[in-house]
Amino acid sequence: MRIISRRALREFAERHPQAKGSLDAWYHTARHANWDSLVDVKAVYRHADLVGELTVFNISGNHYRLSVLILYKRKTIYIKKVETHSEYDKKGKKR
Repeated sequence: MRIISRRALREFAERHPQAKGSLDAWYHTARHANWDSLVDVKAVYRHADLVGELTVFNISGNHYRLSVLILYKRKTIYIKKVETHSEYDKKGKKR
């Protein structure tokens, strides 16, 4: 899969160094994946969920959330947001 853009992962890891290893592992796995649907994603990341049009991954033991848009036919993943679990929860309560 093509991932746009890894920069968001790097910037988040600079602010939250404890997330770096898990984000790097996710990037490596996703980059080498050949996902055709959410079923394929869930085979690797069983706690990944579809929230609207975004796929949300639990990262680093559920401490962080990674929200991405996956265009399966284009084999492309767009990183939309990386945030702490509490930031994600606060955003959800505002909806």
